[in-house]
Amino acid sequence: MAKRKPEDPPAGSPAWMTTFSDLMNLLLCFFVMLFSMSSIDATKYSEMAAAMSNSTFSIFNAGSTAIGEGILISNGVSQLNDLDEYISNAGRNADSETDSDNYEKYDSAEALEEALNEKNLESNEELAETVQEALVEDSLADQVSVSFTAQYVQLSMKGALLFDSGSDSLKDQAKEVLDKVGVILERYGSNSTIEIEGHTDNVPIHSARFADNEELSSARALSVFYYLTETTSLDPSDLRHAGMGDRVPVADNSTEEGRSKNRRVEIRIYNPSTTY
Repeated sequence: MAKRKPEDPPAGSPAWMTTFSDLMNLLLCFFVMLFSMSSIDATKYSEMAAAMSNSTFSIFNAGSTAIGEGILISNGVSQLNDLDEYISNAGRNADSETDSDNYEKYDSAEALEEALNEKNLESNEELAETVQEALVEDSLADQVSVSFTAQYVQLSMKGALLFDSGSDSLKDQAKEVLDKVGVILERYGSNSTIEIEGHTDNVPIHSARFADNEELSSARALSVFYYLTETTSLDPSDLRHAGMGDRVPVADNSTEEGRSKNRRVEIRIYNPSTTY
């Protein structure tokens, strides 16, 4: 009996290899797609994390993990495409809703203004107490007095402490006081407008240097201004100075005690929310 010749293998690859190759191609496409999605996720989630650390947008409303109503971030990439717009709008909407709620509490501009003044008054009272404590620590409580309004906290120093009669040159003792006051201003007034006002009594003055009390009070305020700009880190653009003459007395000019109180230099730290 003749031997059968072995059959030639069928042409082409085996069927299982074709199926396997298709599967590998599908897996490759799948992982490429995942890789591209992961790079988008990193960018979007970085922006989201930065936005959530911002004071205007700390967390989704009511602790939700959804960008849209009832749709979780984990449900798909389509949500990530809208993430930028959601983040930018979330903070803005939160601010506008808060402002709207605050304004709706008041039925008139006068009521709103009164509420703002009360808030500023409370803030300035706290600052005045802090400044007073600092003055006590520096042994300046007897030389510098503190008062406050809704607009500012004021430090007042007697003219006799700072200047000789009819002079605008600072005494050595005055420089020691202003050095300590300057530290306090740097600590508590560096972000505020600071105004220096010079005041006199109503006794007329006429000398070779000053024609009247207006000029004397202006020169004294300017001397304090120059000293503070030279010895502190205060921004000169935040400092103001003015001479008030005898126009704003705090005591009766008919007595020596009253005139002594009126001869003074006042330094005002304005509340940042107050328009100067």
